[in-house]
Amino acid sequence: MSKKMLKFVTLEKQMPAKREASERREDFNEIYDEFAPEKAVEQASRCSQCGIPFCQVHCPVQNNIPDWLNLTASGRLEEAYELSQSTNSLPEICGRICPQDRLCEGSCVIEKGFSSVTIGAVEKYITDTAWENGWVKPNAPRVELDQSVAIIGAGPGGMAAADEMRKRGYQVHVYDRYDRVGGLLVYGIPSFKLEKDVVERRAKLLADGGVTFHLNFEVGRDATLSELREKHDAIIIATGVYKARDISLPGSGQKGIVPALDYLTASNRKGLGDEVPAFDSGELNADGKDVVVIGGGDTAMDCVRTAVRQGAKSVKCLYRRDRKNMPGSLRETTNAEEEGVEFVWLSAPKAFHGDGEVTAVRAIEMHLGIADSTGRQVPVEIEGSEFNVPCDLAIKALGFDPEDIPTLFDEPKLAVSRWGTIEADPVSKMTNLEGVFAIGDIVRGASLVVWAIRDGRDAAVSVTNYLRQAATQAKAS
Repeated sequence: MSKKMLKFVTLEKQMPAKREASERREDFNEIYDEFAPEKAVEQASRCSQCGIPFCQVHCPVQNNIPDWLNLTASGRLEEAYELSQSTNSLPEICGRICPQDRLCEGSCVIEKGFSSVTIGAVEKYITDTAWENGWVKPNAPRVELDQSVAIIGAGPGGMAAADEMRKRGYQVHVYDRYDRVGGLLVYGIPSFKLEKDVVERRAKLLADGGVTFHLNFEVGRDATLSELREKHDAIIIATGVYKARDISLPGSGQKGIVPALDYLTASNRKGLGDEVPAFDSGELNADGKDVVVIGGGDTAMDCVRTAVRQGAKSVKCLYRRDRKNMPGSLRETTNAEEEGVEFVWLSAPKAFHGDGEVTAVRAIEMHLGIADSTGRQVPVEIEGSEFNVPCDLAIKALGFDPEDIPTLFDEPKLAVSRWGTIEADPVSKMTNLEGVFAIGDIVRGASLVVWAIRDGRDAAVSVTNYLRQAATQAKAS
């Protein structure tokens, strides 16, 4: 092993080649090239094969990272893929969009001084190579079972649950209110981070493996939750959270102030070739405008980088804390700065100026005060420090909350938490309704794609146990 691995002492960390900012500003293509095979082998060989792999510990799906790095360094790519996909239902997607700097790579034991292994880029390389070589096959269960499972939501959690349930031979039906499979992977994440054909081929793989998708189907409108419960033996709710958090400020009712998801969805739909009147009219289009994005998370980074590509006159990101304390990926922040985004740190909006249409954001400078119960310093306004930021389009990227769940599903008996999320057992994922499970953001609040995948896989185990018990009881009676 020592000949193939432990090369971090002689080899520096290297990412795949990144296109120049001037070039990538002009399109929505992914910004990183694929690793050349010899470079993937080189970078995988930097793994120290440590006794306690913190990269794996801090990966939500517990990927066997040191093992598939070792296999990659040994040229055994098909085995590396098999190992990678055994713990992750969407490895090619996680390799592209996971914030590795906060998870696996940020926990690498050689991170200090030598820089971490480029885990995400190698994961992407392994899986893309598997697709190119035909190693990725649709599910072919050994036994077909009569019991059926309904999954509400075709996002990453729903896709992961569908994949695992179908492997076990259950009849899987996925219901989603949108016209494409993927949820936020398709409509919320820009193509420069995740090209849509990557999601589409995974959706097709699930369909080829026997998963039935019911698109443009809204639970609560086309069928109630109770009606689905009568039709299926178990239900997994994986709808995510889509209700945008808002800020009540003077002037907030003017034109030109829009929620982040509306803006990103319009851009993604346009890229997919859909008719988008709000984009064509300029309502959800940054072309030629002074854009201000309010927020500091990954959604805010998606918005500022999208605005650049749409031809905005200027793009500023207003965030009330500093760079060190922002929740978004530092890698994404760096990419945004390279592309011309200006970050206005330690600033918060106070009002929107304009006469029916926004013309400026009135902001105030902040400083970080004492820490609160979570350990984060609380932003405090600096009196008399107000200033105006010119703005034709203000995008609110402040996070997401769940919609009114009982009303949404037309099921008043479904228990919700004081935060409005569905209450589910943290281990079994079952709600207070017999045979109804819930996973992902609709339970834990807005979170990462990889956590939704983990929940979907865990729920599949619990649902399998539940259905086996039900089948045993039915035979006994």
